[in-house]
Amino acid sequence: MLGPVILAASRSDKMRRFISAAPGTKQVVDRFIAGESVDQVVPVIQDAASKGLEVTLDVVGEDITTPEQAAAARDAYLELVGRLKELGLGARAEMSVKLSMFGQALENGHELALANVRPVVEAAAAIGTTVTLDAEDHTTLDSMFAIHEELRKDFPQTGCVIQSYLFRTEADARRLAAAGSRVRLVKGAYKEPASVAYQSKPEIDKAYVRILKTLMLGEGYPMIGSHDPRLIAIGQELARQAGRKLDEYEFQMLYGIRSEEHVRLAAEGHRMRVYTAYGTDWYGYFMRRLAEKPANLLFFARSVVTKG
Repeated sequence: MLGPVILAASRSDKMRRFISAAPGTKQVVDRFIAGESVDQVVPVIQDAASKGLEVTLDVVGEDITTPEQAAAARDAYLELVGRLKELGLGARAEMSVKLSMFGQALENGHELALANVRPVVEAAAAIGTTVTLDAEDHTTLDSMFAIHEELRKDFPQTGCVIQSYLFRTEADARRLAAAGSRVRLVKGAYKEPASVAYQSKPEIDKAYVRILKTLMLGEGYPMIGSHDPRLIAIGQELARQAGRKLDEYEFQMLYGIRSEEHVRLAAEGHRMRVYTAYGTDWYGYFMRRLAEKPANLLFFARSVVTKG
């Protein structure tokens, strides 16, 4: 049960310093992080497009402690929108944002996050793309859903993320499975207490299937966020049973994980979107990728030993 330990370490400044200084860290980080700047990530977007893939871009960074940092995060996304416009890539790339980056945890954080994210959503819409609000730990979700609802009044294509390990999510899915909605379903990657979340993989997986069925039978646009071959196959079957065409749902997977599967699904005619993170503040994102799968942690440990 290393996952909870790793997730706890993702909040530790001491572990952040240790991991950042480890000799093999960069090799593993490069597997999951597409680059540190917009210029470095552009070739990744272009390569994905050449393979029939779409992307959603995440400028990593969550530990925002001042309004100035939140404004800088907003500006980083606006810079990204500008580059997508210059390159004509708006149709292939959308954006994913964590509201914690936009100041959600600060004083008057709900209003601050909404004020910062709105211009990003507006700019994205202007170039023909959209934004999805990522789900974070359970204490932030009421604010996230309220901001999502507010943004959709002017930008109905704005998406959101729900997590199958939370007890609340089945009710959230029923509410969100409405016409015009865009909902990404993931298992969840934060350390949550047993009072609000399933703790075992079988329970989380069963909830995932129940929730995905709700989304498929609804009138919205489901986005299946999973690398699990069994859940991918179940997603295809649920889509078939619901009478959905191939362009009425999509699969999403992380950059650097099961890349051959990305191409296979796209070649079969499915919409396949690669969640592509970039930026310098990679630690929290990186640690959650290690926690999700023991093989990722083993790869990291071997890299450290090899480089040490």
